[in-house]
Amino acid sequence: MKDNTMTMTGVLDPVLDRLNEIVLDKEEQIKLALTCLLARGHLLIEDLPGLGKTVLAHALGGTLGLAYQRVQFTSDLLPGDIIGCSVYDRNKGEFVFTDGPVFTQLLLADEINRATPKCQSALLEAMEERQVSIEGKARVLPVPFFVIATQNPSEQVGTFPLPESQLDRFLMCISMGYPNREAELELFRGVDRRRMLEELEPIMEPSVLASLQQEVERVRLSDAVLDYLHRILEHTRTSETFHQGLSTRAGLGLLRAAQAWAFLHGEDKLLPGDIQKVLPSVAGHRLVPAAGRMSAARIAEEIISTVGVD
Repeated sequence: MKDNTMTMTGVLDPVLDRLNEIVLDKEEQIKLALTCLLARGHLLIEDLPGLGKTVLAHALGGTLGLAYQRVQFTSDLLPGDIIGCSVYDRNKGEFVFTDGPVFTQLLLADEINRATPKCQSALLEAMEERQVSIEGKARVLPVPFFVIATQNPSEQVGTFPLPESQLDRFLMCISMGYPNREAELELFRGVDRRRMLEELEPIMEPSVLASLQQEVERVRLSDAVLDYLHRILEHTRTSETFHQGLSTRAGLGLLRAAQAWAFLHGEDKLLPGDIQKVLPSVAGHRLVPAAGRMSAARIAEEIISTVGVD
């Protein structure tokens, strides 16, 4: 199976190359974002404005050939602005439903924490069930369907922190960080990234992405690795470091993300190192430290250093 896995993974090499041309000095973040999509998850990108969050989301959609919509979240945004609403058609003499931007394959929810909690919750059903209920009728969303949301740090003015139930809908959360000196100088000298996005051509079809997602599910799992995963969950639940531990759903998400990371790197068998690589992005936004704030990397470091690999 490994030869087949490496062949399928090779399809992603041009995707990674193109993304790295657009988003400079962010290879790790690009791999994590692609891992999230391969695992059929939604992605949250948290960082200061102007560090490439929107560019990464747009580049992913364009490169993977996904239908793309962007919603700028603001304090006056209404749920109907996201999921759609019915408008009276005089010619037909009846109300006709108009799809909102959520009816797409990749939805960018830009600065999601600048909208009110009522508006944020409009995404909950869509993210979990891949459908929305409008006027008593369930409307199925396109396949595939991903949400990539960006948010500013909670200490900034005009933000509404996402509740735990909303955060849990995101499989992974990553931060962009500042680029290094060489990358930033190249951005100053080079082509405007907005122009690059406008000229971006798809490298693969959504059907190919669906095939890759199926291959991710075939990454083999050993009893020893599953035991290691479970011991991580148990540690977060019993340790005094955290207010509450990871849920079963979080454990399943950690497993899916680790399988996708392994697949992305040409492996057909899950190893503890794959779990450790995605742990900060999967667990960091779900765990609340008992004593002050901790970065996602520090949370993962505490878990990894405590839970040994047999």
